[in-house]
This record gives sequence, structure tokens and C-alpha cells, in this order.
Amino acid sequence: MVAAARKGRVTASPLTSSPMAIATTAQPGFLSGWLSRIPLPKWALIAVAVAVAVLLLLFLICIIRCCCGKKKHKKKEKISLAAISSSTTASLVQPEMEDLEQGTEQTGRGKLQYSLEYNFRMQQLKVGVKQAAELKAMDSGGTSDPYVIVYLTSDTKKKYETKVYRKTLNPIFNENFTFQVAQAEVPESTLVMQIYDFNRFAKHDIIGEVRLPLASVSLQHVIEQWSDLSVASKLEEEQLGEICFSLRYVPSTSKLTVLILEAKKLKRMDSHGLSDPFVKVHLILNRKKWKKKVTNVKKNTLSPYFNEVFVFEVPFNQIQNVDVVISVWDHDKVTKNEPIGKLFLGCRATGNQLRHWSDMLSSPRRPLTQWHSLQPPDVVDKALGLKSHLKLPLPPR
Repeated sequence: MVAAARKGRVTASPLTSSPMAIATTAQPGFLSGWLSRIPLPKWALIAVAVAVAVLLLLFLICIIRCCCGKKKHKKKEKISLAAISSSTTASLVQPEMEDLEQGTEQTGRGKLQYSLEYNFRMQQLKVGVKQAAELKAMDSGGTSDPYVIVYLTSDTKKKYETKVYRKTLNPIFNENFTFQVAQAEVPESTLVMQIYDFNRFAKHDIIGEVRLPLASVSLQHVIEQWSDLSVASKLEEEQLGEICFSLRYVPSTSKLTVLILEAKKLKRMDSHGLSDPFVKVHLILNRKKWKKKVTNVKKNTLSPYFNEVFVFEVPFNQIQNVDVVISVWDHDKVTKNEPIGKLFLGCRATGNQLRHWSDMLSSPRRPLTQWHSLQPPDVVDKALGLKSHLKLPLPPR
């Protein structure tokens, strides 16, 4: 009976397992039956399935790369802009109106033919204005009345003009002009040739200009060439020169030390092309003249070396109300001394002058030296609220 029971168990197991076997084989039977209806061999179906899978994979990879690339690009852009100062960022993001005008008006102004010749023995620059072509029409009749103004940026007071040619866009000038320029000063000068449209009853309109830095050309031989006219500069900034000095303030002793070191590229004030410069140092307290000291005069030079120290007593509670005015003058024995240029430092200053003053206050007892560009005297006087014709008494030494 035991043997029969064991035999019964053995024979019963296939019966109980048969429904599970039917359940597991039903799904493959359905898939194979569905595939058998497609009139293609099995290898072709496999190839199609693999191709579809590859295409889907490539499509997903492209989407992922595009999304990630955009995010990284935006992140880098933010970092690069944040690393730049606010003033520089503004100039990069928002272009100046003059730049926009140059982009729209740069073309169609015409071109100018000119020649250059430098005489090294005489130290003279000969500029030949040959002709212009395809000038922009400025008159209502579709023509212009052009003439040319020629000058060097190193001496804007000396300008030459050609004759006016009526009703033409292709004038032939053939005029020569000579500038007295020392060989050492040639690389620092820029030749400017501006073409204007003459108008008898109104302001003359500028058609365009050619600016040629002389440092960019070789004057070993005669140069003759054509150049396209560009949009003219709205304001010709006269180069007055630069001055180097140091500032030092010691709060414990209330001593403000100004060391006038040197100047360079000063404006020519004398007829022989030089100047006799000296420097005045004024202290302005609460917009009122307070103290003044003066350096010695340096004869016949545009690059004087002074190395003179001036010490002023300024209480710590007044240092925020003080303006230091640095002015360079041309000495003249016969006539009145003429100012070449000025600048001022203090809490009311701007730009490099304010930065130099702030650095001095944040670094007490430490002399800080810096170069500064001179500005027109009337501009500085207006910013200070001073009248230039009033004289300051010289304090006893």
C-alpha cells in the first residue's frame, strides 16, 4: 500500500502541474502566432526591430545632448558677466549710441586719396591731399561742396584747409601741407583728414574723415594710398598731458603729503613748440580756497621732472571735506602764466582720481603713486564750483 501510495503521488504530480505548463506556454504561442501572420522571414523581422531600436536610442541621445548643452552655455555666460566689473559689463551688454551709428552709417561716405612724406633732416611731415571719390551727397540736388581740413592730434590748434569745390562728389584737390613734427613725437601723433560740405548760410556738415595713427605707417619712403571715409568723431579731445604724483596721509599726525614726481606729453604752449611748466597744488576746504604750494619752473620741456614734496596739515575730521587740485601751468616772463591742465582728487572726484583718493584713505601712512591725465581747466573749475579768475594768496613757507 505504501508503494502504491508513492506510485500514486508520482503519477499525480504531472496532472497537477499540467495547468501551469499550459499557462506559461500560452503567451509564446500567441506571440509566435501574431508574428507568423507577417509575410516576412524571421531574420528580416529581427533586423527591422534592431534598426528601430538603434534609431530610438540615437533620438534620445540627441535630445539629452541638446538640453545639457543649453544649460551649460547659460551657466558659462552668467559666470563670465559676473566676473566683469559693472561699468565694463554695461559697455559690453549695451553698446554706445555712437557705435550703433557707426554700424549703420559706416558705408557710402566715399574715399580719399592722400600722400605722406617725412623729412628726417628738417623734421617735417608733408601731407598731400590728392582727391576724393564717390562722396556722400549732402545737398538736396544730389551733390556736395566738399573741402578738406587737415591737422595732427598732437597740435589741434594748427589746421589747414583746402579750397572748396562746388557741386561735385569727385573733387580733385592736389594741395600739400607741411607740419613741423619732431621725429620722437611722430609715433604719438595721429593724422586727421576731415571732408566737409560747405554751406554759406548754415553750419558746415561733415561728410567723413580718415584717421591715420602715424605709428602704424612706415615713413621711410613716400606713401600714397586711398582710404575709406569713416564716421567722424563727435568731439576731438585735446591731449593736455599726464602727471605722476603720490599721496600719503597719516591720521595720527594729520599730515597730508603730496609728492609731485614728473609730467609727460604736455601741451605745447610756446611758439617754438615747447613749454616752461610748473605745478600748483591747491587745497580746497568745503568748496573754499584754503592752501596752495608751487613747484619750481622747468624750462623748455614737455616732459618735466620735479620730485618736489609738499606737506599739508589736515585734521582727520576735515579730510573728507578736502579737495586736492593739481594744476600744470606754463610760465611766461612777459605775459600772464597760462594753465595747461588740471585735475582734482577728493570724495567729490570721479574715476581714477576718486580711486586714488580712496586708496590713500584706506591705506594710511603708505604713499600711493599714480599717473593721471590732465583735464581742461574750465571743466575742473566748473566741477569744483570755483572761479578761475580769483587769485589764491601764497601761504608763507
